Amino acid sequence: MRPEIFAWPAASAPRALVLDTNIALDLLVFADPASAPLAPLLAARALDWIGTAAMRAELACVLRYPQLAPRLAYHGLSDAAVLATWDAQVRLCPEAPRAPYVCKDADDQKFIDLAAAHAALLLSKDRAVLRLNKRLQRLGAQVATTLVLQG
Repeated sequence: MRPEIFAWPAASAPRALVLDTNIALDLLVFADPASAPLAPLLAARALDWIGTAAMRAELACVLRYPQLAPRLAYHGLSDAAVLATWDAQVRLCPEAPRAPYVCKDADDQKFIDLAAAHAALLLSKDRAVLRLNKRLQRLGAQVATTLVLQG
């Protein structure tokens, strides 16, 4: 069973949100239906998408992968345009201190650290990250694959 996060009451303060690189690509490039609920919530500032310079650098690196070029072209996007959208939507935070829980994939640790430091929702498809959900809940963070709206 995949963990899912359900919407909180509309009156709630904006909740911190961390998107791993694959989910960010789903939202910013691929228009994946699973990421569709994010766009209006981000536009309404109901979610506070947070990220770090290292996360942006990883996205920039991935956007330069040759296998991604046809997908960018298909959607009429450039890597610069995707990064500009990321810059416009993400609140840049300093690198977070190391969380007490370590991911098997060292490249994903920065997402875990930031989510733990801000008691954020972390969206990821990475199994190693998803396995940390119960532990991260002890720190007020949650990990899931998708955001599901109730009601």
